[in-house]
Amino acid sequence: MNVLVYAGPGTTSESVKHAVDSLRHHLSPYYAVVTVSEDALVNDPWMYKTACLVVPGGADLPYVKSLSGVGNKKIDDYVRKGGKYLGLCAGGYYAAKRVEFEVGTPLEVSGPRDLKFFPGTCRGGAYRGFEYGTHRGAKVVELTSAIGGLDRVSQYYNGGGVFVDASRYRNVEILAQYPPDIEVEDGDGSRAAVVHCKVNKGDVILTGTHPEFSSAWLEGVFGAQLTPHERDRKVFMKAMLERLGLKVNEDVDAQPPQLTPIYVTGPQASSVLQTIVANCDVSADGIHQDDTNRFQFSTAPVLMEGDSQELVNFVFPEELPNDRSTPYFSVRKFQAALDELRDGQQLDVGSAVGYGEVVTSTNTLMDGNRQWLKYLPHGFTLTATAQVAGRGRGGNVWINPRGVMATSVLFKVSGDIPNIHNHIVTLQYLCGLALIEAILGYGNGYEDMPVRLKWPNDIYILKPQHYSDVKDRDDVSSTVDGDDEKWAKLSGAIVNSQYIDGTYNLVWGAGVNVSNEAPTTSLNQVLAQLNRLRQRQGLAPLAPYNHEMLLAKVLYTVDQYYKVFATQGLRPFLDLYYKRWFHSQQSVSLVVDGQFVKVVIEGITPDYGCLVARDVNSGHRYELQPDGNSFDIFKGLVYKKTV
Repeated sequence: MNVLVYAGPGTTSESVKHAVDSLRHHLSPYYAVVTVSEDALVNDPWMYKTACLVVPGGADLPYVKSLSGVGNKKIDDYVRKGGKYLGLCAGGYYAAKRVEFEVGTPLEVSGPRDLKFFPGTCRGGAYRGFEYGTHRGAKVVELTSAIGGLDRVSQYYNGGGVFVDASRYRNVEILAQYPPDIEVEDGDGSRAAVVHCKVNKGDVILTGTHPEFSSAWLEGVFGAQLTPHERDRKVFMKAMLERLGLKVNEDVDAQPPQLTPIYVTGPQASSVLQTIVANCDVSADGIHQDDTNRFQFSTAPVLMEGDSQELVNFVFPEELPNDRSTPYFSVRKFQAALDELRDGQQLDVGSAVGYGEVVTSTNTLMDGNRQWLKYLPHGFTLTATAQVAGRGRGGNVWINPRGVMATSVLFKVSGDIPNIHNHIVTLQYLCGLALIEAILGYGNGYEDMPVRLKWPNDIYILKPQHYSDVKDRDDVSSTVDGDDEKWAKLSGAIVNSQYIDGTYNLVWGAGVNVSNEAPTTSLNQVLAQLNRLRQRQGLAPLAPYNHEMLLAKVLYTVDQYYKVFATQGLRPFLDLYYKRWFHSQQSVSLVVDGQFVKVVIEGITPDYGCLVARDVNSGHRYELQPDGNSFDIFKGLVYKKTV
């Protein structure tokens, strides 16, 4: 599920950054915290995949202009049906029944608001002196707290309001109060700074302060004043998110994991190092500054201290590292599995594989650094146990936990080959198919794992509670059971392209939930249910999936498939693709110019992978591009992306 942070007109980059960073700190890995535009809130069916909508600080009037009408109606419906809304400062004003800001001054903003989650007036600024786009008038305030086991909590303040008469409303609970020195009339004298509102089935928390602002990101006097109170701020923020009903990390002091060395092994590993040193600007001590990252190449791990912690250490060991060096991934076990699969064949994909326990992003390390990317070989692979800046479609960035197999593979394609653009677009289909085949072909019995492809290349898995019979794996007639989604996303993928000196460098990146318990269902959770079904049939249990063996299967399958794909394209794989996907003859609604058109899915085009849908009434044929449209399997809806 997503936690969406609004980043449309009216928000400030500073407020968005603090909100995103703070939410990721408390909510990863249980939710993907991503930004969302005004177009997406108005036009996309975001409500079905959202655990919480967050509207951060900025200016209320642009929110009104962008979201009034359809946008507010969607937000209101979402909350009343059980959704969650967090309004921070301007986002708090926006969700009140009425706004009164700096009345009688040139900055005055006053009037009714549509959402009315707080049934009264939000009046501000609580303190005078506010100026848009500056910290003038800002201050650190000490609030009286009713949550988190705190009596007092200090937070950054800049123009926020007081929730007037908060104690008089039955559906409102005051979570924190301003000190007595506020400079506006607040009616009942409760000085409400943070309130929790119950709105039908939904939960709303609105703030006048900025509990999400971290001292680490505030410069000057405010950062210095807040530093001694930083832990209490985090405790309050955590308690606030818990009050909303979100699942949070228990340890407020948890820090992002530190980067670890990346060990590059395989038959071509040494030649990779030689090529890079010969062609890139590498210093005598192995350091190379590329476009995004600063690398250090070595034959043994380098101790990182001080500023050197920003270095990405690629280690090309003379011998395979032992399991003590890579405790979460046995390089030796992986290489042995790959050797057994290739059985003397020469592989391109997997001939040089880099593994790091903690990396930034396997994709960015390649496609974000054009200098060394140019000299990396076709099939070069990076994999990791954890990423601290994983990348998805639309530029989404997240921290993925241990238990997710994060992998990126480089494909080198000459710009001179015929129909090159077909090749580029349909590569994602091939790789998605190879991935699901590796999962199902992990060993005898694993073919009963209930996994399916969602166009174009996401993989979904039937949740354990809906897998009561092996035959359920083939039932795609319904993807929901009441309000419960029966299938969960198991894997997502992206292909990025860099054109360098006549060659397309295509980096396919995918993450597979192998054994993690959050934020979604994993292979091994469903495998445990399959083993219960096997036990009823008197069959032996299947061993859990592991990173090493699954990666070997994936790389081998991708290599074998790509050898055919390189000359024949996607067409030889279409029958297998259709066997694995959800959609054959599926009846869905297609959003066309804001209207819903009933269509039946007929397949994909072999050249560009366009989804072919036919209007059941007019017979009109639609061909929908994969990168411009989204397919919601739970609502039976295909719509244009606007994020």
